[in-house]
Amino acid sequence: MTTDRSGNNDPAELRNFNEEELFAGISGALALRPKIEQIVDEIWNSGFDGIYFTGIGGTYASAMQAEVYMRGRSGLPVYAENAAEFITTGRKRFTSRSIVICSSVSGTTKEMLAMAEKAHTLGARIFAFVDTPATPLAETADWVISYPQNEQLKFYMTCSYLMYLNHEFDDYSEYCRQMEQYLAEGLVNVEKESDAWARAYAEKTAADLKQNPDMPHYFIASGNQYGAAYSCAMCYWAEQLWIKSICVSAQEFFHGMLEIITGNVPVTLFVGEDEQRPLAERVARFLPRVSENYVIIDTRDYAMTGIDEKYRGTVSHLIMRSVMNRVDAWLEYELDHSRSIRRYYRRFDY
Repeated sequence: MTTDRSGNNDPAELRNFNEEELFAGISGALALRPKIEQIVDEIWNSGFDGIYFTGIGGTYASAMQAEVYMRGRSGLPVYAENAAEFITTGRKRFTSRSIVICSSVSGTTKEMLAMAEKAHTLGARIFAFVDTPATPLAETADWVISYPQNEQLKFYMTCSYLMYLNHEFDDYSEYCRQMEQYLAEGLVNVEKESDAWARAYAEKTAADLKQNPDMPHYFIASGNQYGAAYSCAMCYWAEQLWIKSICVSAQEFFHGMLEIITGNVPVTLFVGEDEQRPLAERVARFLPRVSENYVIIDTRDYAMTGIDEKYRGTVSHLIMRSVMNRVDAWLEYELDHSRSIRRYYRRFDY
């Protein structure tokens, strides 16, 4: 058996892919539902004047996804808050009756800890998902669930139950049944089905980078796909792979960004299945007219057996992440660059 440049097995196989671990991770997150419901019941029964999904970097992307999920479905006062902005600017409507819902892998991110301190100073309460237990954020939060990964799923589970309690999700039980029975297998299958395409996409992207190393790659998306594109550009490609990348929303694309999309500028469009899909479809119709170097990734191309059509929009960002997991694994190989390496992040104080 040959070994690739990163020390993994034969690159003809799925790189960095463990089907059993992936399935167990998603299933385990879904199994958190009773704990999530218990905490949300306590929040609901004690009352609140606002729910603030709060994050920084990738967790802020997830916060934006949670907010847009509820924005058109719920009358609850739900907001996406950037932790650093909250520290410096605050929010006048944030009070002692406000609830912060946040997530952190390390539990040590400076902005998140400062946000938590300020929220508590104002008398607010914090519900935190922290991958690593016994860390400062986990010990600071009023309610905490420690379980690794699947942050976006945990946020959406929280949102869904909030809407159920507010009489805005009558088929919540059936929705949960389908998620718990079919989601893990569906997302595992997406990774397997997309792998060959993802490898070709990574090869083309790497070739473009070698030919034009200073040319940025533009991601375009809307709805819950905007958070997916934001984290892909900011956290995965820029931070982990050192690829110059920029994210712009589909709704704003036609008000400036379209003018710089010429023949060789690399563009990737994420098309999801929530209510903002038409915004991305408009970009999809435009790109072939002006670009020779665009890619459209449509989550509709991937089956999710057992999950009703009406629910697919609530998991389309997870489908997109599954596809991009394969892309990122192959980009790591093509660029011969470990995603664990950082130039600056957490390397020194700044």
